[in-house]
Amino acid sequence: MAKFDVLDMNGKKVSTVELSDAVFGITPNEKVMHAAVVNFLANQRQGTQSTKTRSEVSGGGRKPWRQKGTGRARQGSIRATQWVGGGVPFGPTPRSHYKRTNKKEIKLAMRSVLSGKLADGELFLVDSIDFGDEPKTKKAKALLESLGIADKRVTVVVGNDDIVEMISFRNLPNVRVLGVNEANTHNLIDNGALLMTEAVAKTLEEALV
Repeated sequence: MAKFDVLDMNGKKVSTVELSDAVFGITPNEKVMHAAVVNFLANQRQGTQSTKTRSEVSGGGRKPWRQKGTGRARQGSIRATQWVGGGVPFGPTPRSHYKRTNKKEIKLAMRSVLSGKLADGELFLVDSIDFGDEPKTKKAKALLESLGIADKRVTVVVGNDDIVEMISFRNLPNVRVLGVNEANTHNLIDNGALLMTEAVAKTLEEALV
């Protein structure tokens, strides 16, 4: 168990927390992380782009001119691929881009990200994030400034029911806020600083151990 400093909303150390080496202390597996990110992005694609082949384009049912004697190149249809308004050769058609990832690989990739963030000094833990009963973007910005990460791309992971905190962070530029259930390899790695509460870190630890 490695000990990690827990800060308050003013950026001052208030306690330490023991983090599992199995989640926050492994050697990152770059191959699995890359596969997890590629698969996640592939699964976001709708796969609806489409083009028409020469057989699907309207018109072009007869030869535009006779085969011989005109001095021009022979043509069979004005909807052939070399014509303006013709079909598209080898164009995209609707298909699924879905890629499957094993659950063990997903967990290993997330453990690798968290371990890498901790090793690189890009993981920040606070004892709590509390802005009161109403969303306060100014307080959210002040929190990032007190931690010294206001000029970085930040991912903030909060509890699933912390609606006030989500709304407070979402209008800040270069800040992505998500619930702990939305955490995945792509969202955790695509930033310069990862911020979460001690409770969220423990939730991830329990899910990934």
